Amino acid sequence: MVKSQADEKMAKSVAALQDEFNTIRTGRASASLFDKIRVAYYGQKTPLNQVATISTPEARLVVIQPWDKSLLGEIEKAIQMSELSVNPNNDGKVIRISIPPLTEERRKEYVKVAKNMAEQSRVAVRNIRREANDDLKKQQKSGDISEDDEKRMADEIQKLTDSYIEKINVMLEAKEKEILEV
Repeated sequence: MVKSQADEKMAKSVAALQDEFNTIRTGRASASLFDKIRVAYYGQKTPLNQVATISTPEARLVVIQPWDKSLLGEIEKAIQMSELSVNPNNDGKVIRISIPPLTEERRKEYVKVAKNMAEQSRVAVRNIRREANDDLKKQQKSGDISEDDEKRMADEIQKLTDSYIEKINVMLEAKEKEILEV
């Protein structure tokens, strides 16, 4: 029970890291860059992907086609106010965004951001391990499980932790490679 709960929480931490990695800009166009952008739509802040189709017809071009043409101005404003540092071009029907190549300095900055995100995720996984081990100790003290079972389960949780830390490291390596790719 403790192991499966820890496994579930660790999996969620890794999934959250993947979502965060998707928002880091790389040299190529990606619809996931716009995941955090919210557009004012009927008085509500609505995610951009719920009011428009986002496509990447070319490696460095994103096309955003709103379902309601009256939203073009709002979408353009939301993109300009975002941290993406891109310039949207509105032609009255769609918004085209050319993704410029990243400078070497910017790439290194993004790698640092990715490393920081990965480290936060590793800390979260380790905290989950600590909580699971604390639960095991409580169960052992209350007599629910034996000392041997507690040790065996703690070892299993450690192996689980190591596997998730390795997944995080592999994801970081892939993201670094993607960011540094010219």
